Amino acid sequence: MTKESSQSGASGAGRASRSGATLLTDGPIAKKIIAFAIPLFIGNLFQQLYNTADSLIVGNFLGSDALAAVSSSGSLILLLVGFFNGIAVGAGVVIARYYGARDKENLSRAIHTDLAFGLAAGILLTIIGLVLAPKILIWMGTPADVLKNSVIYFRIYFCGSIAFVMYNIFVGIMQSVGDSRHPLIYLIISSIINVVLDLLFVGVFHWGVGSAALATIISQFVSAFLCLIRLMRIQEDYQVSLRKIRFHGRHLKMIIAYGLPSGMQNSIIAFANVIVQSNINSFGKMAVAGCGAYSKIEGFGFLPITCFALALTTFIGQNLGAQKYDRVKRGARFGIICSVILAELVGLCIYFLAPVFIRAFNSDPEVIAYGAAQAHTVTLFYCLLSFSHCIAGILRGAGKAIVPMLVMMVCWCLIRITYITVVIRLIPDIHIVFWAYPLTWFLSFIVFSIYFFKVDWMHGFKK
Repeated sequence: MTKESSQSGASGAGRASRSGATLLTDGPIAKKIIAFAIPLFIGNLFQQLYNTADSLIVGNFLGSDALAAVSSSGSLILLLVGFFNGIAVGAGVVIARYYGARDKENLSRAIHTDLAFGLAAGILLTIIGLVLAPKILIWMGTPADVLKNSVIYFRIYFCGSIAFVMYNIFVGIMQSVGDSRHPLIYLIISSIINVVLDLLFVGVFHWGVGSAALATIISQFVSAFLCLIRLMRIQEDYQVSLRKIRFHGRHLKMIIAYGLPSGMQNSIIAFANVIVQSNINSFGKMAVAGCGAYSKIEGFGFLPITCFALALTTFIGQNLGAQKYDRVKRGARFGIICSVILAELVGLCIYFLAPVFIRAFNSDPEVIAYGAAQAHTVTLFYCLLSFSHCIAGILRGAGKAIVPMLVMMVCWCLIRITYITVVIRLIPDIHIVFWAYPLTWFLSFIVFSIYFFKVDWMHGFKK
């Protein structure tokens, strides 16, 4: 990083601290990182509850077929939405830079370019979801007896694409200027609305699997609307005006340049998971339902991992900007050790309690057996996943986002897909699919370890 960009980052950190953000360049390292990670954990917890409500309520009220229909769409949704959410991350970097520099004109142009991009992306996602849903689900090998409900759920879900994309953009804007409290409040509100509407539409009115998707998009529109009202009413430099929404070429290029690595990484990993889901689909609807239930449980298990990775990104970025290199090393070491230990404890908990957790979604013995089998295969290796995410977070904080993108593209996409494609033909056993995750986590662990301990990844800052 150049001297100019280091100074810009430090300025942003100082100003954000007066707006409610956490300044991580001074004080006890452990206390600072944990205090910063806790709000992230709470927000992600509600996000996961939000995402789990559909499967939990559908599985209990409509049965295993409906649960399979919802589960079969999950990886595909992440594939289509993940890229644009990654671009939103890049927009946050640009906005934070201008906000820290107190450059009101460029800040406003970046924000309104970001909003224009979000509207265009939302429209594009809606068209893709409505037109291509049946073809993509058939290509994924979705079981015929759940295909109809899968298409219904997928199409209704993507009718709310604009709400999903714009909500993430609004949240990115607020967090980039130091406001993490209001996004958390709006997320809690939308999570409650989603659960209530799920129970009403599915449990009381019996409107079927499509109504679960309808409940989700209604709650997402509410949260996006609350964010927009906040940004329009705030009397600050980052105030939003609808009439100013348009593309500004230079700012759009910057947003894409910063966000493209994250967007590509999200899409690449999601694409690999679509291939995994396709192979799970080939084992029938009970496998789809069981593995779908496990994936929701796994989402909660990953929360400590993702929160520490996000906290490390901010910690590393602030302290490198302040040229506190020894503090960077000590913070990175603490974050990695703490996250790995916590991840393994969570993995052990899920390993032993998996049948109980799966039963909460559906009581069919075959569904429970499939979900528990996947849990017993992968949960003991959460430590490997945690290490990879922490190193990726550290490198992003150091301005080296391309490195984790390439490592994950090779290990979690190319090798994972190749392994499944080849081995499943020789040994047609669903456990082969399950082992794709720990094996590729181990490979990324090896590569990240070599890079992290052998390469001077702070060299650009020191220079």
